[in-house]
Amino acid sequence: QVQLVESGGGLVRAGGSLTLSCKASGRTFSSYAMGWFRQAPGKEREFVAAITWSPGGTNYADSVKGRFTISRDNAKNTVYLQMNGLKPEDTAVYYCAAKATGSIYYTGTAYSTYKYWGQGTQVTVST
Repeated sequence: QVQLVESGGGLVRAGGSLTLSCKASGRTFSSYAMGWFRQAPGKEREFVAAITWSPGGTNYADSVKGRFTISRDNAKNTVYLQMNGLKPEDTAVYYCAAKATGSIYYTGTAYSTYKYWGQGTQVTVST
């Protein structure tokens, strides 16, 4: 069982930056792939970024590539999402997710492939 708690959301102007954190419970955090998803009002939950259990494997949605960076610190049981160059269209509730098996690429970006979810944190980007 893994419990996830996100933090770091808030209100920021377009062009600004935010860093989201996701703290995980459980001793096997380092063996889980971690992902970030977001959901805007009236829209489906969409993949943002993911990182494999071993350092070096990352994947990003085209819409955030070059602006967002996902990273993890297994010693702190925490995964981060550094968001730069924020745009109003990045406004959404951001969710952290974890899975023990499966790829983070291709069909592995589907939210249905992730087993554990946080409660979400709101990110609002103003013009």
